[in-house]
Amino acid sequence: MNCGGEHETNCSEVLADVWVFLDRECGSDKRDLLAKHLEECRPCLEQYGVEEHLKVLLARKCGGDQAPDEFRARLRASIRQSVIDHGGSVTVTRTTTVETTTTVETTTTED
Repeated sequence: MNCGGEHETNCSEVLADVWVFLDRECGSDKRDLLAKHLEECRPCLEQYGVEEHLKVLLARKCGGDQAPDEFRARLRASIRQSVIDHGGSVTVTRTTTVETTTTVETTTTED
């Protein structure tokens, strides 16, 4: 995505890093650069708002559970690449698989 405005950072790059920005997982230089872009670019700021609301919703619904760091890094890289590949526009679909296991204990008594 590119809004056509003159920015130091490309819109697609900013949107690819919006989760890193939201999670405060980037250095201060990168954070300042992303914040400056968001101040200048209304389309990116609107997308940032959507992502911020999604993050709050996920935090509320997931009860504070955190995924392992390795998984989070892989997921973040995958999201970033999807945003770049799709020009800043990504549709997310979710599939949930539930597996259950039943354990039965029996005790026998011999006379």
